[in-house]
Order: sequence, then C-alpha cells, then structure tokens
Amino acid sequence: MPEEVVPISAQLGAGPSGPSIIDPVNRIEGHLRIDMVVEDGYVTQSWVSGGLFRGMELVLQNRKSSDAPYISQRICGVCPVSHAHASCIAAEKSYGANDSFYQGIPTSARILRNIVEGAQFLHSHILWFYNLAALDYVNPLNALKANIADTVALAEAAGTTQADFANLQKRLQGFAENGQLSIFSGNWFDAKELNGSSAYKLSPELDLIATAHYLEALEMQAVASEISGIIGGKMPHIMSSLPGGTTFVPTEEKLDDILFRAKRLQAWVANTMIPDTLAVAGAYLKAEGTNSDFFYGGNEGNYIAWGVFEAPSFKPEERYLPGGVWSFNDPGYKTVQNWDESLITETTAYSFYDRSIDDGTPINPRSGITAPLYKSEYALADIRDHPQEGAPYTWDKAARYDGKPFEAGGLSRLLVAYNRGVQEVVTGIDGVLSALGVPGQLEVLNSTLGRTGARNVETLYVANRMVEWVTELIEAIKGGDSATFKQAANHTGEGAGMWEAPRGALYHYMKIKDDVIDKYQIIIPSTWNISPRDNNGVQGPMETSLIGVPVEDLDKPIHALRAVHSFDPCVACAVHITEPKTGKTFSTVTSPWGVK
Repeated sequence: MPEEVVPISAQLGAGPSGPSIIDPVNRIEGHLRIDMVVEDGYVTQSWVSGGLFRGMELVLQNRKSSDAPYISQRICGVCPVSHAHASCIAAEKSYGANDSFYQGIPTSARILRNIVEGAQFLHSHILWFYNLAALDYVNPLNALKANIADTVALAEAAGTTQADFANLQKRLQGFAENGQLSIFSGNWFDAKELNGSSAYKLSPELDLIATAHYLEALEMQAVASEISGIIGGKMPHIMSSLPGGTTFVPTEEKLDDILFRAKRLQAWVANTMIPDTLAVAGAYLKAEGTNSDFFYGGNEGNYIAWGVFEAPSFKPEERYLPGGVWSFNDPGYKTVQNWDESLITETTAYSFYDRSIDDGTPINPRSGITAPLYKSEYALADIRDHPQEGAPYTWDKAARYDGKPFEAGGLSRLLVAYNRGVQEVVTGIDGVLSALGVPGQLEVLNSTLGRTGARNVETLYVANRMVEWVTELIEAIKGGDSATFKQAANHTGEGAGMWEAPRGALYHYMKIKDDVIDKYQIIIPSTWNISPRDNNGVQGPMETSLIGVPVEDLDKPIHALRAVHSFDPCVACAVHITEPKTGKTFSTVTSPWGVK
C-alpha cells in the first residue's frame, strides 16, 4: 500500500486482538484457509493454506504429447483453455529446434486460439467480478430501500445499462421475507469498520443496480462460453486445440455466430462492467477518501506475466498482452525485463513434503522432486503458535522468480503492458486513475483496488481485441490462408509453454521421447499468489497483502476477505506436485481436513 496512505482507523485507538480465521474461503475455486493474528485491530501475521492435494502431473506421464492438452484441461473448469494452450505450446516447442515448429503453426490457428482464449478470459473475468467478488461490496438487502425513480436516474447518470429494477426489488423482498436469500446467502452484509460504521458503502440505489447486473452477468458468462463451445465443441474442456494448431474449420455461419457474440460482449463490458467498476470504487473512495480500505492489500510490488494472445511474431514480449517482469520497488526490475525461465524456482520449506527426500532447497521446475507427506502433528489450528519452527501448513509450493516472490494475474499483465507502452492499456489505466481522483498515482494499484480495477480494464481490452481477431481471421481466409493445422515430423525433445490463464502466469513443461511424455511440470498462477513462506522465511504475495489489513470483527474480517478475493485464487489448480525424480509413487494422501 502507498506509504502516504494512513488508515482512518489508526486514529480510533485499539481494536480487537486475537486469532482470526477464514475457513473455508468461499466464492473461489478449491479449498483455501486463511489464518491471521490480529493486534489492536490490524493483521500482524498471516498464513495462507491450500488444503487439497492433487497430483495431476503424474497422470500425464507415459501419455502421448497430443493427449496432454485434453488431460491438463481437467485441472480446472474455469480456465481449461489456458491449460490446453500452454500444453500445446510446450509440445510444439518439443517438436522443433529453436521453437521453429511452434512459430510455424498456421495463421488461422494462431488467431482461433486467441479468440477461444479471449472468450474464456471474458467468461472468467465477468464471473469473478460480479459473482465471486462483488458481494464483498454490494448488499442486495440494502437495495430494498432503493427509490426506483432515483435508481433509474442514477443508472442514466452513470452511463450504465437499465434493468427492470422494480421487479427485481420485488423479488429481493420475497427472499428477505421468507428468510432465504438464495444465491445471496452466507455473506457478511452486517460487517463493520473499526469505527463501528457499516463496511458496505453503496447507496440503496447503487446496490439495486449492481444486483441487477449481477444477474445479467450470469447470462453474459454464458455468451462468452458459447464462443468457446462453437470453436471447441464444448465448454469447459474444449476439444479443438491440439499441438500443431486446431481442428476447428471456420465457416461463414460459424464466424457470423462468433462475431455476433463478440460484439454483444464488447458492448456489455463497455456499457455495464466498466461503469459499474467506476461507480462502486468511486462510492467507497467518496465514503472514506484516499484512506479507503481499497488501498489495503498491497505487497512487495513485484509483478510477473508470461504474456498471452499470440502476435504474428510469436515473441512473448510482443503478445497482445506482453510478457515481462516488472517491480515498483526492486531496482533490477523497475524497467520491464523479458522473463528468463531459468530464474524460476519452487521450494517446499513450509509445504507438506518429505524432508528426508525434499529438504526445501529451491529447485527449477525442470528438475522437480515429488515426495508428498502430511503428518498429524501438522495441525493447522496450531500454526499461529509456532511459525518460527518452520512447520508446514499448505500443499502449495513457494514459487519464486530470481529468488523473490512475484504476483501474477490481471494486475501483473496490465502493469507489464503499461510499462511496455501498449497504448490502449495506458489510456485505460490512466483513465481509471483519473476517474477515481488519483491521477498518475500508479502505485495505488498495488492494492485490493488495483487488482480489482485493473482486471476490469483488461476485460474491455480483451473484448475489443476479440472483435478485431474475428475480422483478422475473416481477412486471412479471404486471402487464402485457411490452413488450421501443421503436422510435426519430430516427436522427441522438451519445451515449456509459458502462457497466461485469467488468474496469471501459467507454466507447462513437457519432455517427450518418441512422442511419449517422460516428464511434465505445471506452475499455475495461484501457486505464485498463495505461496507460503520460502526457504528464507519470506512470505508470498497474498500473505504479505494481508499484513496491516484492519479487522473490526475477528469472526467477519471483511477487509481481509476482500484482499483475498482480489487475487481470485484457484486452489484446486495451485496445489500440484512436480515430476518424480525419486521414482516414488503413492496411492492416497490424507489432507489436513481428514479427506482422502
């Protein structure tokens, strides 16, 4: 968080002290637990625990390289397309020396991958903002107090879309009267600030507008997935992307179906999602000034992106959202740098692994060790009492770049693109900062606000590119460039697919011999973000972001939950293992929750 920001609650005297636990964190993918120590109303220590063990890499061993995109997609139902494409790139780099095969896939295949990837990004971003994170800020019960005429006027003034607000309010009244809040149940709408005021700052009218758009978002997610289904045969887990290109053959009818949906999404994001983002953020900033809780949630300020949406050059630094490494604070990365795969390491110093085999020494993922081990004495309830002992507390490994923790995700991509001079991104970020009353203060993006706002700016950027890519594909086909697949002659080698999922930097490594997978590695975005302490005791991005967050109610730490949700963690993806160098195998592993 920016140094000049002084929390309002710092002037209010002592707040609550004691342990605060969020278990499970809901409205995310997977099983996540947050343990915090709170002193005088602020988080002073934190532990982020991934509680589910999965060994997906082992499933890929001894399979054909062409199987990998389909199997690896089963890692996640939210971002399967990204896993498919990272796996395809890894295979394609394995097929040809100096990436020659990968860079030679057909133009139409490159564009089609961008389109289906973009559709998944739009689905995921809309889902996250409205249906996962929004209920940390939007209170549908407060919408019962809204004046309908004022709501319509506010929607018009904000430039956002209209809805049948009166009918929605009537439906919400029915939920409230029978005590069953349906999809809005289980939330902390009564959460308080340290000064005793409500943690929810929207007016009844804005709450009603946002609730209406929450419901619209369910439909717009489906529109995005329809594009994925048209190209991929189904969604989730598309069937068309494979090493060498795609099996999808575009027709005039299919292209028309895709373009219609892309334009519909583009309009909705521009006319609904962006105005909603500015309205909600603006309301919180107006209520609390520059000391808004939105400015909590900062960390080391290091950002990493492999890049996504392939450009004709096939260079990561020239992708539509380019790859790079950048930092607010690290002198070596204050100027954006191209990434270097050899600088990636993982350590299990605080993870559930066998110390007799894996002592926690940082290892590049190409040389991984697999030795899962959970002992009953690793009780999560006790980790706050003995952090100095180095007790493991998660299945997640600590991913590091150049020995340092780096944040991955939409904010990372946008900051790398901003510093590489991608003009639409620069315009979008500068515009949001100005609209929120902090023009030119890029540093405020190292916060809960920054992750939330930047990802929504990215949503509009991707929606705009989607329409352009469909047009580009049509022109390529008109020019006779209609091939969509290239057959490989060589099937022995190794390569890494370094790509982006909606949540951030995604790494797939594959080593094959005679088209049979000998070794497979995966590091997904949440591995970076929910990283535990490393071998030097340095915390990961999410753990650091929780330090200093205010807590009024130990049972409902709403600000901490907002910070966690701003990362959109996907724990089911994150707690992977690496390829077994030891030859050990396993049949079942008990999780800390007693689940086998």
